[in-house]
Amino acid sequence: MNLGRAAAAEAVVSPRGTLSLDGVWQFRHEDGPWRDAHVPQPWQAEFSDLVDTFGHAIYKRSFALPGGWESRDLFLRFGAVSYYCEVFLNGQKLGSHEGGFLPFEFAVDPGLLRASNEIEVRVTMPSADRRAFPNFPFSEIPHGKISWYGRIGGLWQSVSLEARDPRRLESVVIEAGMDGHVSAELAFSAAAIGLPVQVAVIDSTGKTMAETSVIAAEKLAVSLDVPDAKLWDIYQPNLYTLVVTLDAEIDVVEETFGFRTITTGNGQILLNGKPIYMRGALDQDYYPDGIYTPPSLAFLEDQARKAIELGLNTLRCHIKVPDPRYYDVADRFGLLVWTEVPNVASFTSDSARRMRETLIGILARDRNHPSIIAWTLINEDWGTRLMENAEHRQWLKDSYDWLKAEDSTRLVVDNSACFPNFHVKTDLNDYHYYRSVPERRQEWDDITAQFAAGADWTFSPLGDAERRGDEPLIVSEFGVWGLPDPSKLRNEDGSEPDWFETGALWGDGVALPHGIEERFAALDLARTFGSFDGFIEKVQWYQFMNLRYQIEEMRRYPSIMGYVITELTDVHWEANGLLDIERNPRVFHDVFGSINADVVIVPRPERYAARAGESLAIELRIATGGQSIPSGATLSWSGGVSGSLSVPATGPVSVADLGRQQITMPDLPANSMLQLDFVLEAGGKVLARNSCEIALYARRPTTGLPTIAAADPNLAAYAGGLGYQVVPASAADVVLCHAVDGDDVEAIKVGARYLILADGTVETNRNLRTDMPDGELPHRSIIADGKTFRPSLDQHLPGISLVERDGTIWRGDWIAGFSWVRREGAFADIPGGPIFDLSFSDVVPHHLLTGFRPWEFGSNVIAGMVCGWVHKPAAIIGEKRVGRGGVVATTFRLTRRAPGADPVAAAIFDGLVRTARELKVDAGVI
Repeated sequence: MNLGRAAAAEAVVSPRGTLSLDGVWQFRHEDGPWRDAHVPQPWQAEFSDLVDTFGHAIYKRSFALPGGWESRDLFLRFGAVSYYCEVFLNGQKLGSHEGGFLPFEFAVDPGLLRASNEIEVRVTMPSADRRAFPNFPFSEIPHGKISWYGRIGGLWQSVSLEARDPRRLESVVIEAGMDGHVSAELAFSAAAIGLPVQVAVIDSTGKTMAETSVIAAEKLAVSLDVPDAKLWDIYQPNLYTLVVTLDAEIDVVEETFGFRTITTGNGQILLNGKPIYMRGALDQDYYPDGIYTPPSLAFLEDQARKAIELGLNTLRCHIKVPDPRYYDVADRFGLLVWTEVPNVASFTSDSARRMRETLIGILARDRNHPSIIAWTLINEDWGTRLMENAEHRQWLKDSYDWLKAEDSTRLVVDNSACFPNFHVKTDLNDYHYYRSVPERRQEWDDITAQFAAGADWTFSPLGDAERRGDEPLIVSEFGVWGLPDPSKLRNEDGSEPDWFETGALWGDGVALPHGIEERFAALDLARTFGSFDGFIEKVQWYQFMNLRYQIEEMRRYPSIMGYVITELTDVHWEANGLLDIERNPRVFHDVFGSINADVVIVPRPERYAARAGESLAIELRIATGGQSIPSGATLSWSGGVSGSLSVPATGPVSVADLGRQQITMPDLPANSMLQLDFVLEAGGKVLARNSCEIALYARRPTTGLPTIAAADPNLAAYAGGLGYQVVPASAADVVLCHAVDGDDVEAIKVGARYLILADGTVETNRNLRTDMPDGELPHRSIIADGKTFRPSLDQHLPGISLVERDGTIWRGDWIAGFSWVRREGAFADIPGGPIFDLSFSDVVPHHLLTGFRPWEFGSNVIAGMVCGWVHKPAAIIGEKRVGRGGVVATTFRLTRRAPGADPVAAAIFDGLVRTARELKVDAGVI
């Protein structure tokens, strides 16, 4: 911790004095009224009318100088102010500061002081308007997620007046490795030079472990050795204190540190020379009321406890410099922290300078914390243009080299990459990718396999990458949305927090929280989920299903050394947290640690749906992190079927492949979800638990089925293979097709029932028609301003449009789409639900149906989806009345495998045929 101009929070000292200036200040934004503001926090956190404001503000308050401070050097100190400020004391300017994340201070001339003293701070939070803010436009300042979640301006960290003896320690930089050696660089004020100094290392019990005497100098290097030093480690936060005493306690400074070494080798991350597996979460470091400002130390401690309960050992503090208490808590709880420089939006020479200055300030404030193990320079190429600009790539390599030289005790990541950007020179080969399951399960599997094999797409393809080849592989962002319970987020008076009105500009509008209950009610989704609370619970379990599957898939590969889940907490409208923004847990909180663990059982069934009484192959693997599996361990399973296997002794960061086990499913008379519970034990101790759900289908009846007509021979063969009698259309109960034309529509209008498998295999006019109705031929087109307009596609009978999900928010890789089947009527016996589980992997649709009104989602829409905070409803199974007949249409991909090979496809097909057969035929007027 540097105790000079780049100082952080007050070190624990006795001869120094601190007067807190936190509390109520007078505040004015632009030409608005004066009002009371509470410091520390951004003005956007306190005033609803200023939530979205940039611009200028003034803070004022008065103080009286404490007695006995007259002979000391005085400093007015700010923890952090966003973004630029000028500071005045009793009308005289003390100085100015630029930069929104780091501490600064001004020396106070005693001649300026009075009995009552007034501080005035003029703050500027710039917008992107270069004309209004030519010296520091928003795009060229380090700002991080301010560009996502809203503006941050003002005094968001503590303010204090500090008194110090002119003879004092100015800064101390500590390096302490796993060998028990301590190197300390001390800097003293000019008045202290030549005075005796005592330096001691104290353990947690107060015992002196090493000490030495030196003479103060402007800069001084001190070395000490602690025999049998207890190492700082994950969940084992052994901390020591370096005590520097200047000449009989003229000045005393205590600095906490830990003995630890972080390196890489042979593709592994080594903490104190031993391999570890990173189980991390992205932490945006945002808070429910203070936005940037944590409410208390206790709040941070509670958050750390919950992170550990979730099985996390790492927090990736995302493109934000946190309050210094954040690191104090991580040090004391044994949590690793991966810290990142806040990004800019436009890379210029000024941007580069500001990012370097920010990093210098971070090192000065935070480098003594043992919890910090890695730095990131750029996130996802934000601000730079690595693909197009060789100068940016060279800057990144030069910055990597500079930072490694400045701090050799930590890992450095150049660009925490995602598609389509890359690394150029880095200690960790990390990458981000998002895919939902079951929607894009195969894509997740394919990308993970490529990444685990050392894919070349993670590094620059432009001939300038400096790749060693053994950089540890980390999937440093992945995950999917759930949704929080809105009732737990509202204010005490029932009103919504201001951020409920944000998010409308993200994800094609699906990220807006406001009105979620009203949209749920308008879509009559209570008929599917029972209640709004039931819906929230189901989408949180959907999030758990995704995270469990994706963690298991990564743990199958011994080359992958860890991951970072997006994210620890929800942030305003972004709802993919393991906790909500108030730090309330998700429904899966108590079981998440079983999959986010050092040792993980990975069951991977051949498929997630099976026939009762049949054999199902399940691949079994066990992945280790820092722990090992001793000899004599046993893996057992139970839950309808049971068995066990011997597990060989397995070292750290390894995978024990137990092969494929053929397990006979119980022969049940009705469809149900089968849960297999797995337990790994050794020496009477449980090392790991996990479970796996299989949708179990009883034998389906093949007699008494409706008759089907199908002009498409492949569809006819599919229906026949499922036991349906294929007959001419005139004699059929249901006509089966992929799309319809005018003749089909005429048949429906006079009473035919059609089942349309609109799975995208037949080209249409972006609806269910292969032709254009006569009334809509080109001669009916409207031409205006040189453009041809045609009526809406859902006006073409049967009035349903077909939309491909790729390229739309309905794809659902990051902001999730929640897909469901209402378990009633012909679909009542499909196991699980209502939300799609992994058994739907082979049938999940790549297209959706639109043209259904909100009031139809509780009746005519049997399966559908909504995105994010219940927006963009679309159908997956829907029925429409057309004339005297009707259609049932679906986008489920049911015919990808042989008839009956996938019991889910067969069950859905049966339900569709039955639903179509039961459509009411009207013998009256069309």
